[in-house]
Amino acid sequence: MRTPNGLWTGIVVLAILLVPQRVAAEEDSVPPPTAGTLFAPQSMPPPAAIRKKSGVAGSFKRADFGRERASRDTRHIADWIVDSADNVGLPFVIVDKTDAKVFVFDGGGRIRGAAPALIGLARADHTVPGIGDREYSEMPPEDRTTPAGRFAAALGINLRGEDVVWVDYEAAVSLHRVITTKPEERRLERLATPTPLDNRISYGCINVPARFYETVVSPAFTGTAGFVYVLPEIWSVREVFSSYDVRERARRHYTVQPPPTDAPIAGSVALQ
Repeated sequence: MRTPNGLWTGIVVLAILLVPQRVAAEEDSVPPPTAGTLFAPQSMPPPAAIRKKSGVAGSFKRADFGRERASRDTRHIADWIVDSADNVGLPFVIVDKTDAKVFVFDGGGRIRGAAPALIGLARADHTVPGIGDREYSEMPPEDRTTPAGRFAAALGINLRGEDVVWVDYEAAVSLHRVITTKPEERRLERLATPTPLDNRISYGCINVPARFYETVVSPAFTGTAGFVYVLPEIWSVREVFSSYDVRERARRHYTVQPPPTDAPIAGSVALQ
């Protein structure tokens, strides 16, 4: 059953906020997901129940990155989200683990901001079972992953009284201000370097600059829920999200037909 966006937003916010708070996995082998798998609390309906495909044949939408530079996979997923209405009109975030960068969009697919990010120490796309219930001392380096997938997300408060955006609640993964309580980890310096090669340091959470969190991330999720799409680095993007290429789809639907000799216009476009 399709649900109007306004009602859907209220349902998502209520469902997520009713989940009890927990401490983020910061301070803070499972098989790849099947096509269309939804990584979210059980109260969320499956993607097939909430996606609204473009209703008009030949109608295509693209995300607006402004002047922001982004990888091919990031643009692919952003365009697919907007064109398929996979975000059902809610704000969304794309986390590019390969480039160690976070992109925040409003519900219409317009960029609100982007920033470098720190991610899980281990290069992997899966969630280690039970990781959210472990102590830090029980998390070896290979278990400190930032899982790939599509997550229902909302603002919340952890047990230290800090506001975060919960990403994968069961795995205790959240998006939050960069942690600076351990100077030896040099997290601020890692964020400032021009390369993503030193951005792996967290237990799985996504760290962003404090100012970016406060001026872009938090306002985007204030008063509403949303989605976080974490791009894979081992599995393929299409395998994880069951996505399609918007430009490729557009080419398949549009073909230029030669006009009849008595046509009053220079040409016509037929929809396939």
